[in-house]
Amino acid sequence: MEPVRLTTPRLLLRTVDSDDTDAVYTAAQDPDIQRWTTIPSPYLREHAESFTEQFVPDGWANASMFTFGVFLPHGALTGMLSLTMRSLGVAEIGFWAAKEHRGHGYTTEATLAASHWAFTQLAVDRVEWRAEVGNHASRAVAEQAGFTLEGTLRSAINNKGVRRDCWLASLLPSDLNLPSTSPYLPHPGSGTDTA
Repeated sequence: MEPVRLTTPRLLLRTVDSDDTDAVYTAAQDPDIQRWTTIPSPYLREHAESFTEQFVPDGWANASMFTFGVFLPHGALTGMLSLTMRSLGVAEIGFWAAKEHRGHGYTTEATLAASHWAFTQLAVDRVEWRAEVGNHASRAVAEQAGFTLEGTLRSAINNKGVRRDCWLASLLPSDLNLPSTSPYLPHPGSGTDTA
């Protein structure tokens, strides 16, 4: 699949390339990004080069992972966001925000834009979010974007060789007033309408 560009009132979401290597490398030096994500730590320039020049293009080419840089209109990188195809109709969203751009709602805005695109262009009927238990900033983004927390999965994330518990939440097309591509029949008593 060819990479796409998404726009929101404040942001441009686009693929990254070698021109963005320095910005990715600089942002990923933040200890919080290295702590709460599965990127290598320490994060070397060669990691950023591999990410922007191979990993991101390969994901788009084989339609397995759709990675966007999240940019302000003047070009500053505010963060990264990806949608990884996990199974038929299910994508997992992951993101990080550059330290100097946190607290402005950019990641929530990008999450909603990317999820809307996945629901309307990729035939996705469920976007999952997972984060290590304790990553309250990531959880706040998911909750602000309308994800429903579904529980805690034990030993579900391997972060740098250590298995950790994670929170799991989901966003469905109906949460954004969009139709599903497949019928959804919730379990009786789940409190979910069949809209």
